[in-house]
Amino acid sequence: MPSRLRFGEDDFLRCRFAVSPLWETQEVVRTLKRPDRHGYHAHWLRLIRTAAAGLDLAPLWLLMPRRGHSPDWLCPPPTGPVTGFEEELAAVRAADPEAAREDTARSLADTPGALESPRGRAWMANPEQMIRELSEVMEEVWHTLVEPDWPRLRALLEADVAFHSRRLAEVGLGGLLPEINRRCGWSEGTLTVEWKGEHERNLDGQGLVLMPSVFSWPDLVSSFDPPWQPTLVYPARGIGGLWAEPADRTSDTLVRLLGRGRSAVLTALDEPATTTALAHRLGLAPSSVSAHLTVLRDAGLLTARRYGHQVLYERTPLGIALAAGG
Repeated sequence: MPSRLRFGEDDFLRCRFAVSPLWETQEVVRTLKRPDRHGYHAHWLRLIRTAAAGLDLAPLWLLMPRRGHSPDWLCPPPTGPVTGFEEELAAVRAADPEAAREDTARSLADTPGALESPRGRAWMANPEQMIRELSEVMEEVWHTLVEPDWPRLRALLEADVAFHSRRLAEVGLGGLLPEINRRCGWSEGTLTVEWKGEHERNLDGQGLVLMPSVFSWPDLVSSFDPPWQPTLVYPARGIGGLWAEPADRTSDTLVRLLGRGRSAVLTALDEPATTTALAHRLGLAPSSVSAHLTVLRDAGLLTARRYGHQVLYERTPLGIALAAGG
Protein backbone atom coordinates (compact mmCIF):
# COMPACT_ATOMS: atom_id res chain seq x y z
CA MET A 1 0.00 0.00 0.00
CA PRO A 2 1.38 3.45 -0.88
CA SER A 3 2.00 6.67 0.98
CA ARG A 4 1.02 9.69 -1.10
CA LEU A 5 2.23 13.25 -0.62
CA ARG A 6 0.40 15.78 -2.80
CA PHE A 7 2.21 18.96 -3.84
CA GLY A 8 0.64 22.34 -4.50
CA GLU A 9 2.36 25.21 -6.31
CA ASP A 10 3.88 26.69 -3.13
CA ASP A 11 5.27 23.33 -2.03
CA PHE A 12 7.80 23.25 -4.87
CA LEU A 13 9.30 26.46 -3.48
CA ARG A 14 9.62 25.06 0.04
CA CYS A 15 11.40 21.77 -0.59
CA ARG A 16 14.80 21.61 1.08
CA PHE A 17 17.59 19.23 2.07
CA ALA A 18 18.66 18.77 5.67
CA VAL A 19 21.13 16.76 7.76
CA SER A 20 20.14 15.79 11.30
CA PRO A 21 22.52 14.51 14.00
CA LEU A 22 19.47 13.87 16.19
CA TRP A 23 17.92 11.62 13.55
CA GLU A 24 21.14 9.64 13.20
CA THR A 25 21.27 9.26 16.99
CA GLN A 26 17.74 7.85 17.05
CA GLU A 27 18.50 5.53 14.14
CA VAL A 28 21.67 4.24 15.83
CA VAL A 29 19.43 3.02 18.64
CA ARG A 30 17.00 1.45 16.18
CA THR A 31 19.85 -0.20 14.26
CA LEU A 32 21.16 -1.81 17.45
CA LYS A 33 17.69 -3.33 17.91
CA ARG A 34 17.38 -4.51 14.30
CA PRO A 35 19.70 -7.38 13.26
CA ASP A 36 18.56 -6.99 9.65
CA ARG A 37 20.50 -3.70 9.52
CA HIS A 38 23.67 -5.01 11.13
CA GLY A 39 25.30 -6.20 7.94
CA TYR A 40 25.47 -2.63 6.60
CA HIS A 41 27.44 -1.43 9.63
CA ALA A 42 29.32 -4.53 10.77
CA HIS A 43 32.69 -2.79 11.22
CA TRP A 44 31.16 0.08 13.21
CA LEU A 45 29.18 -2.34 15.37
CA ARG A 46 32.38 -4.14 16.32
CA LEU A 47 34.00 -0.83 17.28
CA ILE A 48 31.16 0.35 19.54
CA ARG A 49 30.12 -3.01 21.03
CA THR A 50 31.61 -2.34 24.46
CA ALA A 51 30.37 1.26 24.66
CA ALA A 52 26.86 0.26 23.55
CA ALA A 53 26.70 -2.48 26.19
CA GLY A 54 27.04 0.18 28.88
CA LEU A 55 23.90 2.06 27.76
CA ASP A 56 20.34 1.38 28.87
CA LEU A 57 18.43 1.68 25.59
CA ALA A 58 15.25 -0.02 26.81
CA PRO A 59 13.27 3.25 27.14
CA LEU A 60 13.94 4.19 23.51
CA TRP A 61 13.46 0.64 22.22
CA LEU A 62 10.01 0.61 23.81
CA LEU A 63 9.04 3.37 21.36
CA MET A 64 10.44 1.63 18.27
CA PRO A 65 7.91 -1.04 17.28
CA ARG A 66 9.03 -3.16 14.32
CA ARG A 67 5.84 -2.11 12.55
CA GLY A 68 4.06 0.90 13.91
CA HIS A 69 4.45 4.48 15.04
CA SER A 70 7.50 6.08 16.63
CA PRO A 71 6.87 9.41 18.38
CA ASP A 72 7.50 12.43 16.15
CA TRP A 73 8.15 14.73 19.13
CA LEU A 74 11.24 12.70 20.05
CA CYS A 75 12.95 13.46 16.73
CA PRO A 76 11.25 16.38 14.95
CA PRO A 77 12.39 17.48 11.46
CA PRO A 78 15.47 19.75 11.58
CA THR A 79 14.78 23.44 11.13
CA GLY A 80 17.93 24.17 9.12
CA PRO A 81 20.21 22.45 6.62
CA VAL A 82 22.71 21.26 9.27
CA THR A 83 21.26 21.93 12.73
CA GLY A 84 23.53 21.09 15.66
CA PHE A 85 22.64 18.26 18.00
CA GLU A 86 22.29 20.52 21.05
CA GLU A 87 19.86 22.77 19.20
CA GLU A 88 17.80 19.79 18.08
CA LEU A 89 17.80 18.28 21.56
CA ALA A 90 16.66 21.61 23.02
CA ALA A 91 13.57 21.38 20.81
CA VAL A 92 12.90 17.89 22.18
CA ARG A 93 13.24 19.10 25.77
CA ALA A 94 10.80 21.92 24.98
CA ALA A 95 8.11 19.54 23.67
CA ASP A 96 4.56 20.20 24.85
CA PRO A 97 3.93 17.54 27.54
CA GLU A 98 0.35 16.77 26.57
CA ALA A 99 1.16 16.53 22.86
CA ALA A 100 4.15 14.31 23.70
CA ARG A 101 1.96 12.14 25.93
CA GLU A 102 -0.60 11.63 23.14
CA ASP A 103 2.09 10.89 20.56
CA THR A 104 3.82 8.44 22.92
CA ALA A 105 0.57 6.66 23.75
CA ARG A 106 0.02 6.06 20.05
CA SER A 107 3.47 4.49 19.81
CA LEU A 108 3.08 2.35 22.93
CA ALA A 109 -0.22 1.03 21.59
CA ASP A 110 1.70 -0.61 18.73
CA THR A 111 3.65 -2.80 21.18
CA PRO A 112 1.43 -5.32 23.04
CA GLY A 113 1.47 -4.64 26.78
CA ALA A 114 3.61 -1.50 26.57
CA LEU A 115 0.89 0.91 27.71
CA GLU A 116 0.18 -1.24 30.77
CA SER A 117 3.86 -1.75 31.65
CA PRO A 118 5.29 0.10 34.69
CA ARG A 119 7.26 2.42 32.43
CA GLY A 120 4.30 3.06 30.14
CA ARG A 121 2.02 3.92 33.06
CA ALA A 122 4.65 6.20 34.58
CA TRP A 123 5.07 8.08 31.31
CA MET A 124 1.33 8.55 30.88
CA ALA A 125 1.03 9.83 34.45
CA ASN A 126 3.99 12.23 34.21
CA PRO A 127 4.84 13.29 30.63
CA GLU A 128 7.21 16.01 31.86
CA GLN A 129 9.36 13.34 33.51
CA MET A 130 9.08 11.20 30.37
CA ILE A 131 10.47 14.05 28.25
CA ARG A 132 13.41 14.51 30.66
CA GLU A 133 14.15 10.78 30.81
CA LEU A 134 14.10 10.19 27.07
CA SER A 135 16.06 13.37 26.32
CA GLU A 136 18.79 12.25 28.69
CA VAL A 137 19.02 8.84 27.05
CA MET A 138 19.26 10.42 23.58
CA GLU A 139 21.99 12.77 24.79
CA GLU A 140 23.97 9.88 26.26
CA VAL A 141 23.68 7.90 23.01
CA TRP A 142 24.88 10.93 21.04
CA HIS A 143 27.98 11.52 23.16
CA THR A 144 28.84 7.82 23.43
CA LEU A 145 28.08 6.37 20.00
CA VAL A 146 27.57 9.11 17.43
CA GLU A 147 29.55 12.25 18.27
CA PRO A 148 32.99 10.58 17.95
CA ASP A 149 32.21 9.64 14.34
CA TRP A 150 30.07 12.66 13.46
CA PRO A 151 32.69 14.40 11.24
CA ARG A 152 32.86 11.30 9.05
CA LEU A 153 29.09 10.83 9.05
CA ARG A 154 28.46 14.49 8.32
CA ALA A 155 30.89 14.45 5.39
CA LEU A 156 29.03 11.55 3.81
CA LEU A 157 25.61 13.12 4.38
CA GLU A 158 26.69 16.50 3.04
CA ALA A 159 28.26 14.85 0.00
CA ASP A 160 24.92 13.16 -0.65
CA VAL A 161 23.10 16.49 -0.37
CA ALA A 162 25.58 18.12 -2.76
CA PHE A 163 25.09 15.34 -5.30
CA HIS A 164 21.30 15.39 -5.15
CA SER A 165 21.21 19.19 -5.20
CA ARG A 166 23.05 19.09 -8.51
CA ARG A 167 20.62 16.46 -9.80
CA LEU A 168 17.69 18.64 -8.69
CA ALA A 169 19.08 21.47 -10.80
CA GLU A 170 19.47 19.11 -13.75
CA VAL A 171 16.25 17.09 -13.71
CA GLY A 172 13.85 18.94 -11.40
CA LEU A 173 11.98 17.58 -8.41
CA GLY A 174 9.83 15.17 -10.45
CA GLY A 175 12.95 13.63 -11.92
CA LEU A 176 14.94 13.60 -8.70
CA LEU A 177 12.51 11.86 -6.34
CA PRO A 178 12.37 8.54 -8.27
CA GLU A 179 16.18 8.63 -8.47
CA ILE A 180 16.55 8.97 -4.71
CA ASN A 181 15.04 5.56 -4.13
CA ARG A 182 13.37 2.95 -6.34
CA ARG A 183 10.35 2.92 -4.01
CA CYS A 184 9.54 6.54 -4.93
CA GLY A 185 7.24 7.38 -7.81
CA TRP A 186 6.17 10.74 -9.20
CA SER A 187 3.07 11.58 -11.22
CA GLU A 188 1.08 14.78 -11.66
CA GLY A 189 2.41 16.52 -8.57
CA THR A 190 2.10 13.51 -6.26
CA LEU A 191 4.97 11.63 -4.62
CA THR A 192 4.06 7.99 -4.08
CA VAL A 193 6.16 5.91 -1.72
CA GLU A 194 5.77 2.13 -1.48
CA TRP A 195 4.86 1.69 2.16
CA LYS A 196 3.54 -0.79 4.65
CA GLY A 197 0.38 1.24 5.27
CA GLU A 198 -1.99 3.62 3.52
CA HIS A 199 -1.21 7.27 4.11
CA GLU A 200 -2.15 10.46 2.28
CA ARG A 201 -1.23 14.05 3.01
CA ASN A 202 -1.54 17.34 1.20
CA LEU A 203 1.59 19.36 1.85
CA ASP A 204 -0.47 22.57 2.04
CA GLY A 205 2.42 24.90 1.37
CA GLN A 206 4.81 23.35 3.90
CA GLY A 207 6.98 21.76 1.24
CA LEU A 208 9.08 18.66 1.86
CA VAL A 209 12.30 18.02 3.78
CA LEU A 210 14.62 15.59 1.97
CA MET A 211 16.98 14.04 4.50
CA PRO A 212 19.70 11.48 3.75
CA SER A 213 20.50 9.03 6.53
CA VAL A 214 23.31 6.58 7.25
CA PHE A 215 21.73 4.50 9.98
CA SER A 216 18.26 4.31 8.40
CA TRP A 217 19.91 2.29 5.62
CA PRO A 218 18.37 0.57 3.68
CA ASP A 219 14.94 1.84 4.77
CA LEU A 220 12.99 4.69 3.22
CA VAL A 221 10.95 6.64 5.76
CA SER A 222 8.04 8.88 4.78
CA SER A 223 7.55 10.45 8.17
CA PHE A 224 5.93 13.00 10.41
CA ASP A 225 2.27 13.82 10.86
CA PRO A 226 0.89 17.35 11.31
CA PRO A 227 1.95 19.78 12.62
CA TRP A 228 5.46 18.65 11.65
CA GLN A 229 6.83 19.46 8.21
CA PRO A 230 6.54 16.43 5.90
CA THR A 231 9.89 14.67 5.59
CA LEU A 232 11.32 11.95 3.35
CA VAL A 233 14.29 10.17 4.93
CA TYR A 234 16.23 8.15 2.38
CA PRO A 235 19.38 5.95 2.42
CA ALA A 236 22.50 8.03 1.85
CA ARG A 237 24.82 7.21 -1.01
CA GLY A 238 28.26 5.74 -0.43
CA ILE A 239 28.08 3.93 2.91
CA GLY A 240 30.16 1.09 1.45
CA GLY A 241 33.36 3.07 2.13
CA LEU A 242 32.16 4.86 5.25
CA TRP A 243 33.88 2.74 7.88
CA ALA A 244 37.03 1.98 5.89
CA GLU A 245 40.15 2.91 7.83
CA PRO A 246 42.61 5.30 6.18
CA ALA A 247 45.90 3.86 4.97
CA ASP A 248 49.01 4.53 7.06
CA ARG A 249 50.81 5.96 4.06
CA THR A 250 50.15 6.96 0.49
CA SER A 251 50.12 3.73 -1.48
CA ASP A 252 51.95 3.25 -4.76
CA THR A 253 48.64 2.35 -6.42
CA LEU A 254 47.05 5.63 -5.33
CA VAL A 255 50.10 7.56 -6.55
CA ARG A 256 49.84 5.91 -9.97
CA LEU A 257 46.12 6.74 -10.09
CA LEU A 258 46.16 10.35 -8.90
CA GLY A 259 49.76 11.50 -8.97
CA ARG A 260 52.01 12.03 -5.97
CA GLY A 261 50.80 15.50 -5.01
CA ARG A 262 47.07 14.81 -5.16
CA SER A 263 47.53 11.44 -3.44
CA ALA A 264 49.39 13.13 -0.59
CA VAL A 265 46.64 15.74 -0.19
CA LEU A 266 43.86 13.14 -0.20
CA THR A 267 45.67 10.92 2.30
CA ALA A 268 46.43 13.86 4.62
CA LEU A 269 42.74 14.76 5.00
CA ASP A 270 42.07 12.48 7.98
CA GLU A 271 40.05 15.40 9.37
CA PRO A 272 38.70 18.64 7.84
CA ALA A 273 41.49 21.07 6.98
CA THR A 274 42.12 24.35 5.17
CA THR A 275 44.47 24.87 2.23
CA THR A 276 46.98 26.63 4.50
CA ALA A 277 46.94 23.86 7.10
CA LEU A 278 47.45 21.17 4.48
CA ALA A 279 50.28 23.14 2.84
CA HIS A 280 52.03 23.44 6.21
CA ARG A 281 51.47 19.75 6.99
CA LEU A 282 52.77 18.53 3.62
CA GLY A 283 55.52 21.09 3.09
CA LEU A 284 53.99 22.20 -0.22
CA ALA A 285 53.23 25.63 -1.64
CA PRO A 286 49.64 26.76 -0.87
CA SER A 287 49.08 27.38 -4.58
CA SER A 288 49.98 23.76 -5.38
CA VAL A 289 47.73 22.41 -2.62
CA SER A 290 44.90 24.64 -3.81
CA ALA A 291 45.23 23.27 -7.35
CA HIS A 292 45.21 19.68 -6.09
CA LEU A 293 42.16 20.36 -3.89
CA THR A 294 40.25 21.78 -6.85
CA VAL A 295 40.91 18.70 -8.97
CA LEU A 296 40.00 16.31 -6.13
CA ARG A 297 36.80 18.23 -5.38
CA ASP A 298 35.78 18.30 -9.05
CA ALA A 299 36.36 14.53 -9.18
CA GLY A 300 33.94 14.00 -6.28
CA LEU A 301 36.62 12.95 -3.78
CA LEU A 302 36.29 16.01 -1.53
CA THR A 303 33.67 18.44 -0.32
CA ALA A 304 34.32 22.06 0.61
CA ARG A 305 32.40 24.10 3.19
CA ARG A 306 32.90 27.71 4.18
CA TYR A 307 33.09 28.64 7.87
CA GLY A 308 33.47 32.42 8.17
CA HIS A 309 36.64 33.31 6.26
CA GLN A 310 37.88 29.72 6.08
CA VAL A 311 37.09 26.92 3.64
CA LEU A 312 37.40 23.43 5.10
CA TYR A 313 37.92 20.40 2.88
CA GLU A 314 36.78 16.87 3.76
CA ARG A 315 36.87 13.54 1.97
CA THR A 316 33.65 12.21 0.50
CA PRO A 317 32.78 8.51 0.92
CA LEU A 318 34.53 7.81 -2.40
CA GLY A 319 37.56 9.73 -1.19
CA ILE A 320 37.55 7.79 2.07
CA ALA A 321 37.41 4.49 0.22
CA LEU A 322 40.26 5.45 -2.14
CA ALA A 323 42.47 6.69 0.70
CA ALA A 324 41.79 3.50 2.64
CA GLY A 325 42.19 1.00 -0.16
CA GLY A 326 44.72 2.70 -2.32
